[in-house]
Amino acid sequence: MPGPFADPTTPNPVLLPDGRVHDGTVFLKAVIDHPRISVGDYSYASAHHPPDDWATHLAPYLYPMSPERLEIGRFCQIASGVQFITASANHRLDGISSFPFMIFGGGDPVGRPSMPDPGPDTWIGHDVWIGTGALILPGARIGNGVIVGAGAVVSGNVPSYSVVAGNRAKILRRRFNEQTIARLERVAWWNWSIGKILSAEAAICGADVDALEAC
Repeated sequence: MPGPFADPTTPNPVLLPDGRVHDGTVFLKAVIDHPRISVGDYSYASAHHPPDDWATHLAPYLYPMSPERLEIGRFCQIASGVQFITASANHRLDGISSFPFMIFGGGDPVGRPSMPDPGPDTWIGHDVWIGTGALILPGARIGNGVIVGAGAVVSGNVPSYSVVAGNRAKILRRRFNEQTIARLERVAWWNWSIGKILSAEAAICGADVDALEAC
């Protein structure tokens, strides 16, 4: 019988066989306190060399005063080396030079000619697995159940339950047919209580949509 499931407020939810915690895996909601980042319960990240600041580690260009947001759903799995390159990393592309003069002269950069316009939010759905070293570019919207291959560079909209890989990332296949995807989106198991989810573990991991709908 499995033991009690880790509480989503636990910083290091993985226990090693000797009883020590695994420092390189964290529930992000427990370790990130950033005004422009929201993370759902049970979404975790891993790092071979755990950082002191997980927010900066994952989204190095997202500052407390940035206009955009990074939103990550529940039960996401973020491998080591993943970075979210949010819109505050952008430079102006429509002029003669893209040089960010406004950051080197002191004072308020807002309104300076070299200051780019605010960019879009970055949105990650529920139950998304992002593989090692992937880059998620500004304004990406990744649907529920997506798998992002290692080293992928992802931009734009990625439909739910797609598998994407490459630079730039391309859809390799859909994990299920359209009818099944629609049923899974309606079930939205990630919104259930953890007890109900664990009771349906076999159906979730075994792709038994009929059993999920009957829960």
